Amino acid sequence: MANELDELTGPVNGQGRDVNVIEKQIPVKTGVGSVIFEVILWILGIIPGVIFLFMKVKAGNYLSQLQQKIQHDASQIDNYLEQRVVILQNCARLLDKAIDLDKTTMTQIAAYRSGAAPGDDGARNQVAQQLDAVGRSINLAFENYPDLKAHAEIADAMQQNAYLQKEITAARELYNDTVNVWNRDIFAWPTKMIVASKRGYTTRIPFTASQEVKEQARGVFF
Repeated sequence: MANELDELTGPVNGQGRDVNVIEKQIPVKTGVGSVIFEVILWILGIIPGVIFLFMKVKAGNYLSQLQQKIQHDASQIDNYLEQRVVILQNCARLLDKAIDLDKTTMTQIAAYRSGAAPGDDGARNQVAQQLDAVGRSINLAFENYPDLKAHAEIADAMQQNAYLQKEITAARELYNDTVNVWNRDIFAWPTKMIVASKRGYTTRIPFTASQEVKEQARGVFF
């Protein structure tokens, strides 16, 4: 039998292909087959039915704990975002530039940390993109005035901003890993998928890069 995917004969897209994360939450749904499966277990005897019942309880506990893990990982991102807001505000004051942060940024971050918006994954991307835009504005001002680089407080603030950018990237990877586990496990039939369907769970949206960042990554740096 030949290889289904043959890198020697193609087809090959010589132009390459860009990919994007789809901003869509897919609900978990089970059909009649799952209902019949559970009914058959009870028909076969009380023991198979009770065993599967305990399996569903265990699966439900697992998914609840995994959901809390997602919240924990998201909170890590929010903590770094909050720190970066403070650093960028300090940079803006030191540079004496009228750089206005979105007034909703801190409100959104506070809401995430308090658990008020546990499923709003997409908006978290928007907060990060707002901070990236502010950071680019400050970096531009910083580069346009070489004398500012000799200012110890400004140099320290810029160094802290660079450090927080790396920490946010690491936290995003951890968050995306947990989201990947969630998106995979809620469709693990029968136990987890049946529980997820009854609870109305959906897939979660990974943390993604903005279009502007992607375009910059394609640029020429040297």
